[in-house]
Order: sequence, then C-alpha cells, then structure tokens
Amino acid sequence: MKLEGVEIHTIRMPLVSPFRTSFGTETVREAVLVRAVGADGEGWGECGASALPLYSSEYTPAAAALLADVLVPALGGRGDLDPHRVAGILSPFKGHRQAKAALETAILDADLRARDVPLSYHLGAVKDRVACGVSVGITPTIPALLDAVDGYLADGYVRIKLKIEHGWDLEPVRAVRERFGDILLQVDANAAYGRADIEHLAKLDAFDLSLLEQPLSADDLGGHAMLARRISTPICLDESILSAAHAAHAIELGACRIVNIKPGRVGGYLESRRIHDLCVAHGVPVWCGGMLETGIGRAANLALAALPGFTLPGDTSASERYYETDMTPPFRLEDGHMTVPTGAGIGVTPDAAVLDEVTVSRAWIPLAGAVSGAC
Repeated sequence: MKLEGVEIHTIRMPLVSPFRTSFGTETVREAVLVRAVGADGEGWGECGASALPLYSSEYTPAAAALLADVLVPALGGRGDLDPHRVAGILSPFKGHRQAKAALETAILDADLRARDVPLSYHLGAVKDRVACGVSVGITPTIPALLDAVDGYLADGYVRIKLKIEHGWDLEPVRAVRERFGDILLQVDANAAYGRADIEHLAKLDAFDLSLLEQPLSADDLGGHAMLARRISTPICLDESILSAAHAAHAIELGACRIVNIKPGRVGGYLESRRIHDLCVAHGVPVWCGGMLETGIGRAANLALAALPGFTLPGDTSASERYYETDMTPPFRLEDGHMTVPTGAGIGVTPDAAVLDEVTVSRAWIPLAGAVSGAC
C-alpha cells in the first residue's frame, strides 16, 4: 500500500474501577492510537504502553514521540509498503516493541481493509469465537476479592486470573478456591518475586492452579527453570517473551510450559503468529494476554486468539469490564465467549465523537517529512 501519513492520538479513558497489580494501580487508561492513512484507505493500531514505565520500559509520552520523530519518518520514500516489511525496516531502532507494534498494526489494518480481508483470516484463524477469562486486580480485602470473583463468574467468564504479590498470594488464592471450588483458576505475579521465594511459591501447588504466570523477573529464565523443577504448577511466561527467539530459548531451558502472547509486547501480530507457530511445534499451549485495550486492540486480539494454538482462555474480557463507553461498538460476553470480528482488517473503527472526547493530543506526520504538527 502507498502510505501517505500517520496520525498519532494520545488518549485518556477512565476505567470503571481501579486496576491494581504488583507494580501499581491504574484508574485511567492512557494509550496511544495510530491511524495509518494510505491512498486506498486507513487503518488503526493501539500501543499497549501505559502512562509510566512500570510493566516495561515503554510509556505513552515516549511512544508518541518516538513514533512521530523516528518510526514514521523511517518509512518514507519507499513507494508501495508491504506491511510484512515494516518490522524489518524498523529493526535498526532498538527496543520499543509496543510502539512498533501499533504502527505495523495500523499499516496492516489499512492494507487488509483495502483488500477486504479480515485480520483473523490473514493470521490463520480457525474459530469464530474464543473463550474468555478475566484478570482480577489486587483488592483491599479478601471479602472484596470474593465479591469481585463472584460477579465475574456470574457474568460467564470461564477462567479467573488473580494478581498476586508479596503478602497477597496464599490467603487470597485459598479463599477463592475454597469459596468457588473447581473453577479454572490461575495467578499472575508480574515478576514480583525472586529466587529466594521459590519455597514460598511452591506452596501454591496446593491450590490446583492452571498456571503461575511470570513469578520472577523478566530476565531470569534460569530462575524460572529452577522453579519449574521445584513445583508442579505449570509456569507461564509473559514479560520474558519478547519475540519468537525468546520463546524458543525459554522452552529449550525448560523455563515454561505455557506462553502468554501479548502482541504489543512482542512487536505486533505478525511476530505473535511466529511465536504461536513455534509453540505449536513444541506442544506448548498459548493464550492471549491483555493490556487494558480499547476496542481497537481488543478486536485485533480476538483475531489472534482464534488461531488453533490458543487453547487456553485469554484476557480478552468484555468492554464493560474496563470502560463505560468503549472506543468502538462494545465487545460483549456470550456464554463465556466473544465473537471474532468478521469485517475487513481488524473489523472495527473508532467512534469519531468518543475519539475526540478522550484525545488529549494528536499529531499528523506526513510520510515524506519528519516534522509533526502537534496540536
């Protein structure tokens, strides 16, 4: 496709309730949306970075600046641009996978829309709906946690994921297991523990969890391999998996038995498919993680989660889990599942009125130039 320019939106959308993890609490979702405009139409992508560099080194002001000053200008002067070449063109610039993912997705979306091809079909989806779980943040009290889980189960979610940290792990998990019995239950530490905590983490084996997600730091694959030999609960890696090469190394070391694929974290949906294919070849189940996405990111995640290797419920929760008014028509849960969009590209477009209301800054970057028109 011939790319004419890119518009970068920084948005702020209030969450329906605070979302607390081991690295902080979010009450507002600050994100960067990317609109790629070509001769034959436009496409959208969402950057998963947060307002502060807590989950990863990326954060929204830096992502918006990098897109405007470096990544978009790097695509200039190339004529017809194949979306599959974007990652290679941007590869000289180190890191910043979430910003790169948003740009690649927007260009891929525009290209697929022009050809009337759904993203799910392009990626190789085999399902028209996917099973959905929900991620439950750290609550002030255990009774509050039980009330939250009770509500999500009543909504129909087929899997519950509990965020844990030091001082909020064994007792909350025990309380949920005792109250709700044989539900599909997993926990996510967001790298809150260290090797000194291996014996403590082994106590989670008593609760028949489907997986323990990212217990140790992202760069400690050796520690995860040690922990995997000590406990029976399957270890799932999230922050440690930045590419197919990272996934291959983790599997080779025995550092995980399950992989959480977050498209933004790994650089986009095309790299996500490579990780999926690698894991399928090694018999490693995968599932699609979430980053509090608006409907833009949620639609694309559903397309990815419809691939055959995604055998575990993901974090593609309904729009109402996070937002009173979503950026797109709301995604709703039906019998514990969500329907994969069937329209061209990602299958959804942001509502112009909602986008204007939540946008706090925007910049238009013409492809031939490197000067942004911030406003």
